Amino acid sequence: MRIDVFGVCRRPPLWVRDATQAYTRRMPRDVPVAFSHIAPGPNSVSSDERRRDEAQRLLKRIKPTTRLIALDERGVEADSAAVAHWLEEWRSGGADVALVIGGADGHGEVIFDQAQQRWSLSRLTLPHLLVQLVVAEQLYRAWSIIDGHPYHRG
Repeated sequence: MRIDVFGVCRRPPLWVRDATQAYTRRMPRDVPVAFSHIAPGPNSVSSDERRRDEAQRLLKRIKPTTRLIALDERGVEADSAAVAHWLEEWRSGGADVALVIGGADGHGEVIFDQAQQRWSLSRLTLPHLLVQLVVAEQLYRAWSIIDGHPYHRG
């Protein structure tokens, strides 16, 4: 199983990449996590058109057999133990997983239509770069719970 995290944002600054990699390097070899980005849609179009454009470009990068999880503030909130349970389910299912972070205007409806799950990190609206970092940390924390590693003390 592989986990790909796709974000709609400009290229992240070095501090975000370094912090994200600090967590992804700790993941086991059989659960690699990779982050990639697509540029936001043009500002010259409506937010609906921008969401549609971003969604189509994201979906082109995701194989049809991949489990799609949309990061969305209206999704299911979960504690770290629940995320560990999800990670175990994803892993036992065998399919790759794509976690998708929407653009500034959110996700296009086609993302929600195709997503098997919606995950909310918080009811707060968070900046994309912070979402990326929190996702990386929570995936590592979930793995540490599964592995019985002392990182998680909650």
